[in-house]
Amino acid sequence: MTTLDAIPHASTFDPPEPDFDAISDQLDEIIAAFESATDASGRLAAMSAWNEITCNVGSWLSVQNLRYAQDTTDEAAAAGRKRADNVAPHWVELDVRWKRTVLGSAHRADVDEAFGPQLLALWACDVEAFRPELRESMVTEKTLVAEYIGALGGARIDVGGTTHSLSSLRTALVSDDRSEREQAVRAKWAWFEERSEQFDTLFDDLVTLRTKQARALGEDTYVPVGYQRKRRVDYGPADVAHFRQAVRDHVVPLAARLVARQAEALGIDAVMPWDEKVQSADGPPRLTQDLAGMHTAADAMFAELSTPLSDCWQLMRDRGLLDLADRDGKAVGGFCSYFPTLGVPFIFANVVGVHDDVRTFTHEMGHAFQRFSSRTQPIDDYVGCTSETAEIHSMSLEYLAWPWMENFFGADADSFRRSHLIDQLLFLPYGVAIDHFQHHVYENPDATPAERHAMWADLERTYLPWRASGGIPFLAKGGAWQQQRHVYAYPFYYIDYTLAATCALQFWVRSRRDRAAAVADYEALCKRGGSASFQQLVKSAGLVSPFQPGCLADVVDEAAKELGM
Repeated sequence: MTTLDAIPHASTFDPPEPDFDAISDQLDEIIAAFESATDASGRLAAMSAWNEITCNVGSWLSVQNLRYAQDTTDEAAAAGRKRADNVAPHWVELDVRWKRTVLGSAHRADVDEAFGPQLLALWACDVEAFRPELRESMVTEKTLVAEYIGALGGARIDVGGTTHSLSSLRTALVSDDRSEREQAVRAKWAWFEERSEQFDTLFDDLVTLRTKQARALGEDTYVPVGYQRKRRVDYGPADVAHFRQAVRDHVVPLAARLVARQAEALGIDAVMPWDEKVQSADGPPRLTQDLAGMHTAADAMFAELSTPLSDCWQLMRDRGLLDLADRDGKAVGGFCSYFPTLGVPFIFANVVGVHDDVRTFTHEMGHAFQRFSSRTQPIDDYVGCTSETAEIHSMSLEYLAWPWMENFFGADADSFRRSHLIDQLLFLPYGVAIDHFQHHVYENPDATPAERHAMWADLERTYLPWRASGGIPFLAKGGAWQQQRHVYAYPFYYIDYTLAATCALQFWVRSRRDRAAAVADYEALCKRGGSASFQQLVKSAGLVSPFQPGCLADVVDEAAKELGM
Protein backbone atom coordinates (compact mmCIF):
# COMPACT_ATOMS: atom_id res chain seq x y z
CA MET A 1 0.00 0.00 0.00
CA THR A 2 1.29 3.46 -0.91
CA THR A 3 2.14 5.74 2.01
CA LEU A 4 -0.24 8.67 2.36
CA ASP A 5 2.34 11.31 1.44
CA ALA A 6 3.17 9.40 -1.77
CA ILE A 7 -0.40 9.05 -3.06
CA PRO A 8 -0.65 10.56 -6.58
CA HIS A 9 -3.41 12.81 -7.86
CA ALA A 10 -6.31 10.63 -8.96
CA SER A 11 -6.22 12.04 -12.49
CA THR A 12 -2.75 10.53 -12.97
CA PHE A 13 -3.50 7.16 -11.39
CA ASP A 14 -3.37 4.59 -14.18
CA PRO A 15 -2.59 1.12 -12.82
CA PRO A 16 -1.26 -1.37 -15.37
CA GLU A 17 -3.64 -3.86 -16.92
CA PRO A 18 -3.07 -7.25 -15.28
CA ASP A 19 -1.61 -10.10 -17.30
CA PHE A 20 -3.91 -12.93 -16.25
CA ASP A 21 -1.80 -15.61 -17.91
CA ALA A 22 1.14 -14.48 -15.80
CA ILE A 23 -1.09 -14.32 -12.72
CA SER A 24 -2.20 -17.90 -13.39
CA ASP A 25 1.45 -18.97 -13.33
CA GLN A 26 2.03 -16.98 -10.14
CA LEU A 27 -0.97 -18.70 -8.58
CA ASP A 28 0.59 -22.10 -9.27
CA GLU A 29 3.72 -20.96 -7.45
CA ILE A 30 1.80 -19.46 -4.53
CA ILE A 31 -0.31 -22.59 -4.09
CA ALA A 32 2.85 -24.71 -4.16
CA ALA A 33 4.46 -22.44 -1.57
CA PHE A 34 1.38 -22.61 0.67
CA GLU A 35 1.13 -26.39 0.49
CA SER A 36 4.84 -27.03 0.97
CA ALA A 37 5.36 -24.52 3.78
CA THR A 38 6.65 -26.17 6.94
CA ASP A 39 5.20 -23.62 9.35
CA ALA A 40 2.47 -21.01 9.72
CA SER A 41 4.72 -18.11 8.73
CA GLY A 42 5.40 -19.71 5.34
CA ARG A 43 1.69 -20.22 4.70
CA LEU A 44 0.89 -16.67 5.74
CA ALA A 45 3.59 -15.40 3.36
CA ALA A 46 1.73 -17.16 0.54
CA MET A 47 -1.50 -15.51 1.74
CA SER A 48 0.23 -12.14 1.60
CA ALA A 49 1.53 -12.78 -1.92
CA TRP A 50 -1.96 -13.52 -3.26
CA ASN A 51 -3.41 -10.57 -1.37
CA GLU A 52 -0.96 -8.26 -3.15
CA ILE A 53 -2.13 -9.58 -6.51
CA THR A 54 -5.73 -9.13 -5.38
CA CYS A 55 -5.06 -5.47 -4.61
CA ASN A 56 -3.38 -4.87 -7.97
CA VAL A 57 -6.28 -6.41 -9.88
CA GLY A 58 -8.83 -4.61 -7.72
CA SER A 59 -7.29 -1.22 -8.41
CA TRP A 60 -7.30 -1.78 -12.17
CA LEU A 61 -10.91 -2.99 -12.20
CA SER A 62 -12.00 -0.02 -10.04
CA VAL A 63 -10.36 2.47 -12.37
CA GLN A 64 -12.00 0.96 -15.48
CA ASN A 65 -15.45 1.04 -13.91
CA LEU A 66 -14.93 4.56 -12.60
CA ARG A 67 -13.71 6.01 -15.89
CA TYR A 68 -16.75 4.61 -17.70
CA ALA A 69 -19.12 6.02 -15.07
CA GLN A 70 -17.47 9.42 -15.42
CA ASP A 71 -18.30 9.50 -19.14
CA THR A 72 -20.44 6.72 -20.59
CA THR A 73 -20.04 8.28 -24.06
CA ASP A 74 -16.22 8.09 -24.08
CA GLU A 75 -15.14 5.30 -26.42
CA ALA A 76 -11.83 4.66 -24.68
CA ALA A 77 -13.54 4.47 -21.29
CA ALA A 78 -16.20 2.14 -22.70
CA ALA A 79 -13.48 -0.08 -24.16
CA GLY A 80 -11.69 -0.20 -20.79
CA ARG A 81 -14.93 -1.12 -19.03
CA LYS A 82 -15.57 -3.84 -21.63
CA ARG A 83 -12.08 -5.30 -21.13
CA ALA A 84 -12.66 -5.30 -17.39
CA ASP A 85 -16.03 -7.02 -17.83
CA ASN A 86 -14.51 -9.62 -20.12
CA VAL A 87 -11.62 -10.55 -17.83
CA ALA A 88 -13.38 -10.23 -14.47
CA PRO A 89 -14.83 -13.78 -14.58
CA HIS A 90 -11.35 -15.15 -15.39
CA TRP A 91 -10.05 -13.30 -12.36
CA VAL A 92 -12.87 -14.74 -10.24
CA GLU A 93 -11.93 -18.22 -11.45
CA LEU A 94 -8.30 -17.77 -10.38
CA ASP A 95 -9.31 -16.25 -7.06
CA VAL A 96 -11.76 -19.07 -6.32
CA ARG A 97 -9.08 -21.64 -7.13
CA TRP A 98 -6.87 -20.07 -4.47
CA LYS A 99 -9.70 -19.91 -1.92
CA ARG A 100 -10.70 -23.51 -2.58
CA THR A 101 -7.09 -24.54 -1.96
CA VAL A 102 -6.98 -22.81 1.42
CA LEU A 103 -10.43 -24.03 2.46
CA GLY A 104 -9.48 -27.61 1.64
CA SER A 105 -6.07 -27.45 3.28
CA ALA A 106 -5.16 -29.42 6.36
CA HIS A 107 -3.52 -26.18 7.53
CA ARG A 108 -6.57 -23.91 7.31
CA ALA A 109 -6.42 -23.57 11.10
CA ASP A 110 -3.37 -21.34 10.62
CA VAL A 111 -5.52 -18.99 8.54
CA ASP A 112 -8.32 -19.03 11.11
CA GLU A 113 -5.88 -18.21 13.87
CA ALA A 114 -4.29 -15.36 11.92
CA PHE A 115 -7.44 -13.75 10.53
CA GLY A 116 -10.38 -15.04 12.56
CA PRO A 117 -13.29 -17.16 11.29
CA GLN A 118 -14.91 -14.48 9.14
CA LEU A 119 -12.37 -14.73 6.31
CA LEU A 120 -12.95 -18.37 5.50
CA ALA A 121 -16.71 -17.94 5.94
CA LEU A 122 -16.58 -15.28 3.22
CA TRP A 123 -14.39 -17.44 1.03
CA ALA A 124 -16.78 -20.38 1.38
CA CYS A 125 -19.53 -18.18 -0.08
CA ASP A 126 -17.29 -17.24 -3.01
CA VAL A 127 -16.37 -20.85 -3.73
CA GLU A 128 -19.94 -22.12 -3.52
CA ALA A 129 -21.23 -19.44 -5.92
CA PHE A 130 -18.81 -20.10 -8.80
CA ARG A 131 -17.92 -22.78 -11.32
CA PRO A 132 -15.41 -22.33 -14.18
CA GLU A 133 -18.10 -23.13 -16.76
CA LEU A 134 -19.94 -19.95 -15.70
CA ARG A 135 -17.23 -17.63 -17.03
CA GLU A 136 -18.88 -16.87 -20.38
CA SER A 137 -22.26 -16.37 -18.73
CA MET A 138 -20.76 -13.89 -16.27
CA VAL A 139 -19.21 -11.87 -19.12
CA THR A 140 -22.60 -11.69 -20.83
CA GLU A 141 -24.21 -10.61 -17.56
CA LYS A 142 -21.80 -7.72 -17.20
CA THR A 143 -22.40 -6.67 -20.82
CA LEU A 144 -26.16 -6.53 -20.25
CA VAL A 145 -25.74 -4.49 -17.07
CA ALA A 146 -23.41 -2.06 -18.87
CA GLU A 147 -26.04 -1.57 -21.58
CA TYR A 148 -28.61 -0.61 -18.97
CA ILE A 149 -26.23 1.75 -17.12
CA GLY A 150 -25.22 3.35 -20.41
CA ALA A 151 -28.85 3.90 -21.39
CA LEU A 152 -29.56 5.72 -18.12
CA GLY A 153 -26.40 7.81 -18.45
CA GLY A 154 -27.37 8.83 -21.97
CA ALA A 155 -30.90 9.96 -21.10
CA ARG A 156 -31.95 13.37 -22.45
CA ILE A 157 -35.31 14.60 -21.23
CA ASP A 158 -36.92 17.87 -22.29
CA VAL A 159 -38.85 19.88 -19.69
CA GLY A 160 -40.12 23.28 -20.75
CA GLY A 161 -37.42 23.68 -23.37
CA THR A 162 -34.58 22.63 -21.04
CA THR A 163 -32.83 19.35 -21.72
CA HIS A 164 -32.01 17.31 -18.63
CA SER A 165 -30.09 14.18 -17.77
CA LEU A 166 -31.74 11.91 -15.23
CA SER A 167 -29.46 13.47 -12.62
CA SER A 168 -30.16 17.11 -13.45
CA LEU A 169 -33.88 16.37 -13.77
CA ARG A 170 -33.93 16.32 -9.97
CA THR A 171 -33.90 20.11 -9.98
CA ALA A 172 -37.25 20.19 -11.77
CA LEU A 173 -38.70 17.50 -9.50
CA VAL A 174 -38.36 19.84 -6.49
CA SER A 175 -39.49 23.03 -8.25
CA ASP A 176 -41.77 25.43 -6.34
CA ASP A 177 -44.04 25.33 -9.38
CA ARG A 178 -46.26 22.27 -9.09
CA SER A 179 -47.07 22.33 -12.80
CA GLU A 180 -43.35 22.23 -13.61
CA ARG A 181 -42.91 19.27 -11.28
CA GLU A 182 -45.77 17.48 -12.99
CA GLN A 183 -44.32 18.18 -16.41
CA ALA A 184 -40.93 16.84 -15.28
CA VAL A 185 -42.43 13.66 -13.82
CA ARG A 186 -44.51 12.99 -16.91
CA ALA A 187 -41.48 13.57 -19.14
CA LYS A 188 -39.34 11.25 -17.04
CA TRP A 189 -41.79 8.38 -17.15
CA ALA A 190 -42.49 8.95 -20.83
CA TRP A 191 -38.76 8.41 -21.41
CA PHE A 192 -38.92 5.12 -19.50
CA GLU A 193 -42.13 4.12 -21.28
CA GLU A 194 -40.43 4.57 -24.65
CA ARG A 195 -37.65 2.21 -23.54
CA SER A 196 -39.76 -0.14 -21.46
CA GLU A 197 -39.62 -2.96 -23.98
CA GLN A 198 -35.82 -2.61 -24.24
CA PHE A 199 -35.47 -2.62 -20.44
CA ASP A 200 -37.89 -5.55 -20.11
CA THR A 201 -35.84 -7.56 -22.59
CA LEU A 202 -32.59 -6.69 -20.81
CA PHE A 203 -34.01 -7.73 -17.48
CA ASP A 204 -35.54 -10.91 -18.86
CA ASP A 205 -32.15 -11.83 -20.27
CA LEU A 206 -30.51 -11.14 -16.90
CA VAL A 207 -33.05 -13.21 -14.96
CA THR A 208 -32.72 -16.10 -17.43
CA LEU A 209 -28.93 -15.93 -17.30
CA ARG A 210 -28.76 -15.82 -13.50
CA THR A 211 -31.25 -18.66 -13.18
CA LYS A 212 -29.13 -20.82 -15.49
CA GLN A 213 -26.09 -19.99 -13.37
CA ALA A 214 -27.97 -21.09 -10.26
CA ARG A 215 -29.02 -24.38 -11.81
CA ALA A 216 -25.44 -25.04 -12.92
CA LEU A 217 -24.56 -24.61 -9.24
CA GLY A 218 -27.19 -27.14 -8.20
CA GLU A 219 -29.85 -24.68 -7.01
CA ASP A 220 -33.46 -24.51 -8.19
CA THR A 221 -33.53 -20.70 -8.18
CA TYR A 222 -31.05 -17.83 -8.06
CA VAL A 223 -32.11 -16.76 -4.55
CA PRO A 224 -29.53 -18.82 -2.56
CA VAL A 225 -26.83 -17.94 -5.10
CA GLY A 226 -27.70 -14.26 -4.76
CA TYR A 227 -27.29 -14.52 -1.00
CA GLN A 228 -23.96 -16.32 -1.39
CA ARG A 229 -22.67 -13.69 -3.79
CA LYS A 230 -23.68 -11.04 -1.26
CA ARG A 231 -21.57 -13.02 1.25
CA ARG A 232 -24.37 -13.19 3.82
CA VAL A 233 -23.00 -15.56 6.44
CA ASP A 234 -25.20 -14.93 9.49
CA TYR A 235 -28.72 -14.46 8.13
CA GLY A 236 -30.86 -15.75 5.29
CA PRO A 237 -34.13 -15.26 3.37
CA ALA A 238 -36.30 -16.23 6.36
CA ASP A 239 -34.70 -13.51 8.51
CA VAL A 240 -35.22 -10.98 5.73
CA ALA A 241 -38.85 -12.01 5.34
CA HIS A 242 -39.42 -11.42 9.08
CA PHE A 243 -37.81 -7.99 8.77
CA ARG A 244 -40.05 -7.10 5.82
CA GLN A 245 -43.05 -8.08 7.95
CA ALA A 246 -41.80 -5.80 10.74
CA VAL A 247 -41.68 -2.92 8.26
CA ARG A 248 -45.27 -3.67 7.22
CA ASP A 249 -46.36 -3.76 10.85
CA HIS A 250 -44.48 -0.78 12.27
CA VAL A 251 -43.47 1.53 9.44
CA VAL A 252 -46.16 1.37 6.77
CA PRO A 253 -48.92 2.74 9.06
CA LEU A 254 -46.67 5.60 10.21
CA ALA A 255 -45.58 6.32 6.64
CA ALA A 256 -49.22 6.48 5.55
CA ARG A 257 -49.91 9.07 8.26
CA LEU A 258 -46.85 11.07 7.20
CA VAL A 259 -48.03 11.13 3.58
CA ALA A 260 -51.53 12.20 4.68
CA ARG A 261 -49.98 15.03 6.70
CA GLN A 262 -47.85 15.95 3.68
CA ALA A 263 -50.98 16.29 1.53
CA GLU A 264 -52.56 18.49 4.19
CA ALA A 265 -49.45 20.68 4.38
CA LEU A 266 -49.43 21.09 0.59
CA GLY A 267 -53.15 21.83 0.49
CA ILE A 268 -53.93 18.98 -1.88
CA ASP A 269 -56.29 16.01 -1.73
CA ALA A 270 -53.61 13.42 -2.38
CA VAL A 271 -49.85 13.30 -2.91
CA MET A 272 -49.19 12.77 -6.59
CA PRO A 273 -45.91 11.47 -8.07
CA TRP A 274 -44.81 15.07 -8.67
CA ASP A 275 -45.39 15.99 -5.00
CA GLU A 276 -43.35 13.21 -3.40
CA LYS A 277 -40.14 15.24 -3.08
CA VAL A 278 -41.84 18.26 -1.46
CA GLN A 279 -42.80 17.97 2.21
CA SER A 280 -44.28 21.41 2.85
CA ALA A 281 -45.84 24.40 1.13
CA ASP A 282 -42.54 26.24 1.61
CA GLY A 283 -40.91 23.77 -0.76
CA PRO A 284 -37.84 21.63 -0.12
CA PRO A 285 -34.92 22.91 1.97
CA ARG A 286 -32.86 25.42 -0.01
CA LEU A 287 -29.21 24.55 -0.49
CA THR A 288 -27.30 27.80 0.02
CA GLN A 289 -23.99 26.56 -1.40
CA ASP A 290 -22.76 25.81 -4.88
CA LEU A 291 -20.31 22.94 -5.32
CA ALA A 292 -17.29 25.00 -4.25
CA GLY A 293 -19.24 26.24 -1.25
CA MET A 294 -20.16 22.68 -0.33
CA HIS A 295 -16.46 21.83 -0.23
CA THR A 296 -15.76 24.73 2.11
CA ALA A 297 -18.75 23.89 4.31
CA ALA A 298 -17.55 20.30 4.52
CA ASP A 299 -14.08 21.51 5.59
CA ALA A 300 -15.57 23.13 8.69
CA MET A 301 -18.03 20.29 9.35
CA PHE A 302 -15.49 17.48 9.35
CA ALA A 303 -12.91 19.50 11.28
CA GLU A 304 -15.38 19.82 14.16
CA LEU A 305 -17.06 16.43 13.83
CA SER A 306 -14.02 14.14 13.86
CA THR A 307 -10.28 14.54 13.35
CA PRO A 308 -9.96 11.20 11.50
CA LEU A 309 -12.85 12.18 9.23
CA SER A 310 -11.27 15.55 8.57
CA ASP A 311 -7.94 13.93 7.70
CA CYS A 312 -9.65 11.61 5.23
CA TRP A 313 -11.63 14.46 3.66
CA GLN A 314 -8.62 16.72 3.25
CA LEU A 315 -6.61 13.94 1.64
CA MET A 316 -9.41 13.32 -0.83
CA ARG A 317 -9.65 17.01 -1.67
CA ASP A 318 -5.90 17.36 -2.10
CA ARG A 319 -5.51 14.24 -4.27
CA GLY A 320 -8.50 14.79 -6.55
CA LEU A 321 -10.40 11.83 -5.14
CA LEU A 322 -13.77 13.50 -5.70
CA ASP A 323 -15.95 13.80 -8.80
CA LEU A 324 -19.12 15.53 -7.72
CA ALA A 325 -20.09 17.78 -10.65
CA ASP A 326 -22.97 16.74 -12.92
CA ARG A 327 -22.06 16.40 -16.63
CA ASP A 328 -23.61 15.12 -19.80
CA GLY A 329 -22.83 11.45 -20.29
CA LYS A 330 -22.01 10.88 -16.63
CA ALA A 331 -23.63 7.80 -15.10
CA VAL A 332 -26.61 8.30 -12.80
CA GLY A 333 -26.30 8.11 -9.03
CA GLY A 334 -23.44 8.11 -6.58
CA PHE A 335 -20.96 5.57 -5.29
CA CYS A 336 -17.66 5.19 -3.51
CA SER A 337 -14.86 3.37 -5.29
CA TYR A 338 -11.62 2.18 -3.74
CA PHE A 339 -8.06 1.76 -5.01
CA PRO A 340 -6.48 -1.01 -2.89
CA THR A 341 -2.89 -0.42 -4.00
CA LEU A 342 -3.12 3.19 -2.84
CA GLY A 343 -5.35 2.54 0.16
CA VAL A 344 -7.65 5.44 -0.71
CA PRO A 345 -11.32 5.84 -1.69
CA PHE A 346 -12.88 7.87 -4.49
CA ILE A 347 -16.33 9.52 -4.34
CA PHE A 348 -18.50 9.75 -7.47
CA ALA A 349 -21.75 11.77 -7.39
CA ASN A 350 -23.86 14.23 -9.38
CA VAL A 351 -24.37 17.54 -7.57
CA VAL A 352 -27.13 19.57 -9.24
CA GLY A 353 -28.05 22.07 -6.51
CA VAL A 354 -30.84 20.28 -4.62
CA HIS A 355 -31.00 19.33 -0.95
CA ASP A 356 -30.45 15.64 -1.65
CA ASP A 357 -26.96 16.53 -2.89
CA VAL A 358 -25.84 16.97 0.71
CA ARG A 359 -27.27 13.61 1.76
CA THR A 360 -25.67 11.84 -1.18
CA PHE A 361 -22.29 13.47 -0.60
CA THR A 362 -22.34 12.75 3.14
CA HIS A 363 -23.52 9.19 2.49
CA GLU A 364 -20.66 8.47 0.11
CA MET A 365 -18.23 10.14 2.49
CA GLY A 366 -19.30 7.59 5.10
CA HIS A 367 -18.28 4.81 2.72
CA ALA A 368 -15.03 6.59 1.96
CA PHE A 369 -14.18 7.08 5.63
CA GLN A 370 -14.78 3.40 6.39
CA ARG A 371 -12.40 2.27 3.64
CA PHE A 372 -9.83 4.85 4.69
CA SER A 373 -10.14 3.82 8.35
CA SER A 374 -9.74 0.09 7.68
CA ARG A 375 -7.04 0.35 5.00
CA THR A 376 -4.51 -1.20 7.40
CA GLN A 377 -6.56 -4.37 7.93
CA PRO A 378 -4.31 -7.39 7.25
CA ILE A 379 -6.18 -8.59 4.17
CA ASP A 380 -8.19 -6.94 1.41
CA ASP A 381 -11.37 -8.86 2.28
CA TYR A 382 -11.44 -7.02 5.60
CA VAL A 383 -10.78 -3.54 4.19
CA GLY A 384 -14.23 -3.65 2.65
CA CYS A 385 -17.24 -5.31 4.19
CA THR A 386 -20.55 -6.81 3.18
CA SER A 387 -22.96 -4.23 1.84
CA GLU A 388 -25.48 -4.11 4.68
CA THR A 389 -22.62 -3.29 7.04
CA ALA A 390 -21.14 -0.78 4.61
CA GLU A 391 -24.43 1.08 4.45
CA ILE A 392 -24.38 1.57 8.23
CA HIS A 393 -21.24 3.67 7.82
CA SER A 394 -22.78 5.80 5.09
CA MET A 395 -26.29 6.27 6.51
CA SER A 396 -25.07 6.88 10.06
CA LEU A 397 -22.78 9.70 8.94
CA GLU A 398 -25.81 11.41 7.41
CA TYR A 399 -27.22 11.69 10.95
CA LEU A 400 -23.96 12.43 12.73
CA ALA A 401 -23.54 15.42 10.39
CA TRP A 402 -26.88 16.99 11.42
CA PRO A 403 -25.45 19.67 13.76
CA TRP A 404 -23.57 21.20 10.81
CA MET A 405 -26.44 21.44 8.33
CA GLU A 406 -26.57 25.21 8.85
CA ASN A 407 -23.29 25.24 6.89
CA PHE A 408 -25.21 24.03 3.85
CA PHE A 409 -28.79 25.25 4.34
CA GLY A 410 -28.63 28.30 6.60
CA ALA A 411 -32.12 29.01 7.94
CA ASP A 412 -33.47 25.89 6.21
CA ALA A 413 -31.30 23.53 8.27
CA ASP A 414 -34.16 22.42 10.54
CA SER A 415 -36.33 21.89 7.48
CA PHE A 416 -33.60 19.67 6.02
CA ARG A 417 -33.25 17.61 9.19
CA ARG A 418 -37.00 17.06 9.37
CA SER A 419 -37.18 16.21 5.66
CA HIS A 420 -34.26 13.79 6.03
CA LEU A 421 -35.96 11.90 8.86
CA ILE A 422 -39.28 11.72 7.03
CA ASP A 423 -37.59 10.57 3.81
CA GLN A 424 -35.80 7.84 5.75
CA LEU A 425 -39.05 6.53 7.20
CA LEU A 426 -40.75 6.64 3.81
CA PHE A 427 -37.79 4.86 2.27
CA LEU A 428 -38.05 1.80 4.51
CA PRO A 429 -41.26 0.47 2.89
CA TYR A 430 -39.87 1.18 -0.58
CA GLY A 431 -36.61 -0.55 0.22
CA VAL A 432 -38.24 -3.75 1.42
CA ALA A 433 -40.65 -3.65 -1.54
CA ILE A 434 -37.68 -3.68 -3.92
CA ASP A 435 -36.21 -6.62 -2.02
CA HIS A 436 -39.52 -8.50 -2.03
CA PHE A 437 -39.82 -7.84 -5.77
CA GLN A 438 -36.42 -9.42 -6.40
CA HIS A 439 -37.40 -12.50 -4.41
CA HIS A 440 -40.61 -12.80 -6.45
CA VAL A 441 -38.71 -12.37 -9.72
CA TYR A 442 -36.06 -15.01 -9.05
CA GLU A 443 -38.53 -17.43 -7.46
CA ASN A 444 -40.62 -17.13 -10.64
CA PRO A 445 -37.99 -16.83 -13.39
CA ASP A 446 -40.38 -17.74 -16.20
CA ALA A 447 -42.70 -14.81 -15.49
CA THR A 448 -43.44 -12.55 -18.44
CA PRO A 449 -42.58 -8.85 -18.41
CA ALA A 450 -46.26 -8.06 -17.89
CA GLU A 451 -46.38 -10.42 -14.92
CA ARG A 452 -43.31 -8.75 -13.42
CA HIS A 453 -44.94 -5.35 -13.74
CA ALA A 454 -48.03 -6.79 -12.04
CA MET A 455 -45.80 -8.11 -9.23
CA TRP A 456 -44.48 -4.61 -8.60
CA ALA A 457 -47.94 -3.05 -8.75
CA ASP A 458 -49.13 -5.54 -6.12
CA LEU A 459 -46.13 -4.84 -3.88
CA GLU A 460 -46.75 -1.11 -4.14
CA ARG A 461 -50.28 -1.70 -2.86
CA THR A 462 -48.83 -3.72 0.03
CA TYR A 463 -45.92 -1.54 1.09
CA LEU A 464 -46.73 1.86 -0.46
CA PRO A 465 -50.55 2.00 -0.39
CA TRP A 466 -50.56 5.80 -0.51
CA ARG A 467 -48.82 5.93 -3.90
CA ALA A 468 -50.86 7.35 -6.76
CA SER A 469 -50.07 6.92 -10.44
CA GLY A 470 -51.20 10.43 -11.33
CA GLY A 471 -52.87 9.02 -14.43
CA ILE A 472 -49.47 7.99 -15.84
CA PRO A 473 -50.05 4.60 -17.54
CA PHE A 474 -46.47 3.42 -17.04
CA LEU A 475 -46.78 3.84 -13.26
CA ALA A 476 -50.27 2.38 -13.15
CA LYS A 477 -49.08 -0.84 -14.81
CA GLY A 478 -46.22 -1.23 -12.32
CA GLY A 479 -43.23 0.02 -14.28
CA ALA A 480 -41.52 2.23 -11.69
CA TRP A 481 -39.02 -0.47 -10.67
CA GLN A 482 -37.24 -0.06 -14.02
CA GLN A 483 -35.52 3.08 -12.75
CA GLN A 484 -33.85 1.19 -9.88
CA ARG A 485 -30.41 0.26 -11.16
CA HIS A 486 -29.78 -2.13 -8.26
CA VAL A 487 -32.50 -4.43 -9.61
CA TYR A 488 -30.58 -4.83 -12.85
CA ALA A 489 -26.98 -4.54 -11.71
CA TYR A 490 -26.81 -5.83 -8.12
CA PRO A 491 -29.24 -8.68 -7.38
CA PHE A 492 -30.52 -8.65 -3.79
CA TYR A 493 -28.64 -5.45 -2.99
CA TYR A 494 -31.42 -3.35 -1.49
CA ILE A 495 -32.55 -4.88 1.77
CA ASP A 496 -29.05 -3.79 2.83
CA TYR A 497 -30.16 -0.14 2.91
CA THR A 498 -33.14 -0.89 5.14
CA LEU A 499 -31.15 -3.01 7.59
CA ALA A 500 -28.49 -0.30 7.73
CA ALA A 501 -31.11 2.43 8.11
CA THR A 502 -32.41 0.67 11.22
CA CYS A 503 -28.87 0.74 12.66
CA ALA A 504 -28.27 4.32 11.53
CA LEU A 505 -31.42 5.46 13.33
CA GLN A 506 -29.94 3.91 16.48
CA PHE A 507 -26.79 6.01 15.99
CA TRP A 508 -29.08 9.04 15.55
CA VAL A 509 -30.83 8.33 18.86
CA ARG A 510 -27.53 7.76 20.66
CA SER A 511 -25.93 10.90 19.20
CA ARG A 512 -28.74 13.01 20.66
CA ARG A 513 -27.89 11.67 24.12
CA ASP A 514 -24.09 11.45 23.95
CA ARG A 515 -22.63 12.69 20.68
CA ALA A 516 -18.99 12.09 21.60
CA ALA A 517 -19.64 8.46 22.54
CA ALA A 518 -21.68 7.86 19.38
CA VAL A 519 -18.94 9.32 17.17
CA ALA A 520 -16.29 7.23 18.95
CA ASP A 521 -18.31 4.04 18.41
CA TYR A 522 -18.86 5.01 14.78
CA GLU A 523 -15.14 5.53 14.19
CA ALA A 524 -14.33 2.20 15.84
CA LEU A 525 -16.92 0.40 13.70
CA CYS A 526 -15.44 1.89 10.53
CA LYS A 527 -11.95 0.77 11.56
CA ARG A 528 -13.11 -2.84 11.99
CA GLY A 529 -14.03 -2.99 8.30
CA GLY A 530 -15.31 -6.43 7.37
CA SER A 531 -13.41 -8.40 10.00
CA ALA A 532 -16.60 -9.91 11.45
CA SER A 533 -20.09 -10.78 10.26
CA PHE A 534 -22.88 -8.22 9.98
CA GLN A 535 -24.60 -8.99 13.27
CA GLN A 536 -21.30 -9.31 15.14
CA LEU A 537 -20.18 -5.89 13.89
CA VAL A 538 -23.53 -4.37 14.82
CA LYS A 539 -23.18 -5.75 18.36
CA SER A 540 -19.58 -4.51 18.60
CA ALA A 541 -20.80 -0.96 18.01
CA GLY A 542 -23.35 -1.22 20.82
CA LEU A 543 -26.26 -1.51 18.39
CA VAL A 544 -29.15 -3.96 18.29
CA SER A 545 -29.50 -6.25 15.27
CA PRO A 546 -32.39 -5.29 12.98
CA PHE A 547 -33.44 -8.95 13.16
CA GLN A 548 -33.91 -8.70 16.93
CA PRO A 549 -37.63 -8.57 17.78
CA GLY A 550 -38.65 -5.04 18.72
CA CYS A 551 -35.56 -3.32 17.30
CA LEU A 552 -37.34 -1.68 14.37
CA ALA A 553 -40.38 -0.72 16.45
CA ASP A 554 -38.16 1.02 19.02
CA VAL A 555 -36.28 3.25 16.55
CA VAL A 556 -39.43 4.05 14.58
CA ASP A 557 -41.17 5.12 17.79
CA GLU A 558 -38.28 7.50 18.54
CA ALA A 559 -38.51 9.01 15.07
CA ALA A 560 -42.29 9.33 15.29
CA LYS A 561 -41.98 11.23 18.58
CA GLU A 562 -39.44 13.60 17.01
CA LEU A 563 -41.89 14.30 14.19
CA GLY A 564 -44.85 14.78 16.52
CA MET A 565 -46.69 11.75 15.19
